[in-house]
Amino acid sequence: MKRPSRRDFLAQSAALAAVAALPAGAAAPKYRVVTKYKPAGGLGAPGLFPGRVVTVHAANSIDETTERVDVPTVRQMISRGMTTLTGDRDARDSWAKFFTADDFVGIKVNASGAPGAMSMPDVVAEIVANLTGVGVRPTNIVIHERGAGQILLPHYERFVPAGVRIESANTWLGYDPDVYVETNFFGEDDTRSYLVRMVTEQFTKIINVPNMKDHSASGVTGCLKNVSYGEFNNVARSHYKYDTETLTFIGTLAAVEPLRSRTVLNIMDGLRGVWHAGPFSTNKRYRFYPKQLKFGTDPVAMDRLLIDVIDDKRKLEGAISVWNKDPKTFGTTQQWNDDPNVNRFVRQTGHIEYASTLGLGVYDMPKIKHTEISL
Repeated sequence: MKRPSRRDFLAQSAALAAVAALPAGAAAPKYRVVTKYKPAGGLGAPGLFPGRVVTVHAANSIDETTERVDVPTVRQMISRGMTTLTGDRDARDSWAKFFTADDFVGIKVNASGAPGAMSMPDVVAEIVANLTGVGVRPTNIVIHERGAGQILLPHYERFVPAGVRIESANTWLGYDPDVYVETNFFGEDDTRSYLVRMVTEQFTKIINVPNMKDHSASGVTGCLKNVSYGEFNNVARSHYKYDTETLTFIGTLAAVEPLRSRTVLNIMDGLRGVWHAGPFSTNKRYRFYPKQLKFGTDPVAMDRLLIDVIDDKRKLEGAISVWNKDPKTFGTTQQWNDDPNVNRFVRQTGHIEYASTLGLGVYDMPKIKHTEISL
């Protein structure tokens, strides 16, 4: 018999771990991943700092009444967060660990809940300023979302230098027909989800800028969901039914090359968030203000901490946990909108742990090195 190679052993170990992360008796859908790209660069998830997360808190970062952001405070938060993450004294050295003047950088924002919930334009503008500070040309920076309607609502163009592009798959390049994930969830006609062409043909690096939000199907929506569902099309089919497929689909998409290798930095915008009825924010009652930014290269570790942020807020408000799957809590969309103790889908908060079995990051809390700073 042929002796198993180290690669075979690791693949088998990952497969066993993935099965262990599924509910008892459950099986993952059959996924067919099609891509010509191989892992490259060594900066993709879990990145330069696996299991490491830095959180910077600042009480005056945003005014809860007006929702106006204090830009000098955000500037300081980003500087401290980056230097603490990388161990550098000068923030320019921190950014230079990831980006050079030769890079073409995509900034993947989350604007699905705009204007009530979004990657704040003031935060995105400071990220752009730091990129240009290490030589990245404004014309080589693209703030983007999957959908054209969403990306227009925050008006990022009013906050960034001339030359920085604001684009979606609808407005620029579309989707790559040669990079997709194929699976049949419920007998749907369209079984493929294609990666946006900006990722495959333009970007050399991606900065992921998610929000802190509750999600009725995936439990929470953070780094993993923002970069997977936000860079692929035809993803809503995964939560077409009450018992969703978000548990395995989110991580599967996030692991596809070249998306994985090119997403080198995550900056989670937690100045404000949504603790119920996410990912949108039509009801300000469910909006809250964590007043923090999180920094890391490991999307799993960051999302693991996000679970507790959202769940702690829900507990404070007397709402059921993001882990609650009791069929008795199921109700209509209207009931879910009106009552935070109602679910409209089976929440799959476990998608974050499942993503860890794909090698995307560290899930176990004792293994996560979390540094918190208050300004």
